[in-house]
Amino acid sequence: MNIALCNEVLQPLPFEAQCRLAAGLGYDGLEVAPFTLADDPTRITDAEAAAYARVAADHGLRITGLHWLLVAPDGLSIVSDDARLRERTVGVMSRLVELCAAMGGRYLVHGSPKQRSVPAGTSAGQARDRARECLAQAAQRAQDCGVTYVLEPLSRRETDLVNTVEEAVQMVREVGSPALRTMIDCSAAGQTENESVAALIERWMPTGHIAHVQVNDPNRQGPGQGDMAFAPILRALLAMRRQGHYDGVIAVEPFDYRPDGPGCAARAIGYLRGILEGLDDAR
Repeated sequence: MNIALCNEVLQPLPFEAQCRLAAGLGYDGLEVAPFTLADDPTRITDAEAAAYARVAADHGLRITGLHWLLVAPDGLSIVSDDARLRERTVGVMSRLVELCAAMGGRYLVHGSPKQRSVPAGTSAGQARDRARECLAQAAQRAQDCGVTYVLEPLSRRETDLVNTVEEAVQMVREVGSPALRTMIDCSAAGQTENESVAALIERWMPTGHIAHVQVNDPNRQGPGQGDMAFAPILRALLAMRRQGHYDGVIAVEPFDYRPDGPGCAARAIGYLRGILEGLDDAR
C-alpha cells in the first residue's frame, strides 16, 4: 500500500527539502496543495510543473495528486450567484487539472469548504445546482487530461454542502462523468457519518465511486494521534485492493500538527507502516 504525505504538513520547507524529508521518512509520494507552490498556482507553467515532478522523482517519490484546490487565488466559489465568478473558478479548476497531469498526478481532491458553502441569500438547492455545473466542467477537463477529479465529503463544521459519501455519490451520479468520483476522508467521516470508516469502505468501494482515501483522526491530528482505530480501516482497504476495487494511495492529511509538521509526519508513517506489517504477518 503506497502512502503519500500532504505536502503542506512540511511547510515552510522548500519543495526539494519536503521531498528529501518525506522520502527519508518512508513515504512513497507527495499530495500537493497548489497554494504551497505559488500565490497564484494558475501561473505555474507546464515546464515548471514537470520540474516539480522531476524533483520528486530524484528523491524516489512521485506527485500522487493535488488537493486544497481553491485556496489561491483569493475569492473563488463554485456556488456564488455571480456567473462570471463561477466561470473564473472553473478556469482555475481546469488549469489545476492540467498541472496535475503535467506533474504526473492521477487525481485532484476538491475539498475547499469555504469556496462551496451555501452563501447568504442562496438556497441549498441553488448552490448544489451551481456546484454540479462547475464540477461537470472540471470533470470534462479531467477526462481530457487523463486524471480523476474527486469530490471530497467534508464535515458539517467545515461546510454545509456535500457532507457524506452518499451525498457525494449522488452528485457524481448526476454528473455522470467517468472522470468524477468521490473519496473518504477519515477525519470528516468520523465526525459526520453514521457508519464506521471500514464499513464505508466495504459499502462504497465495490461501486467504483471511491477514488481516494485520506487518513487523519477526527480530532484533526494525524492517524494514531486520536481515538480512531486505523487497523480495521487498513484491513478493509487491503481487502478491497485484493478484490480489485481500489488501486489508489492513502494520503496522510493532518491539520493540527503535534509536535510539529515533521514530527507529525514521522509519527503517522511509523504508525501506518506498523499496522500494515502486522496485517501482512497475520495473513
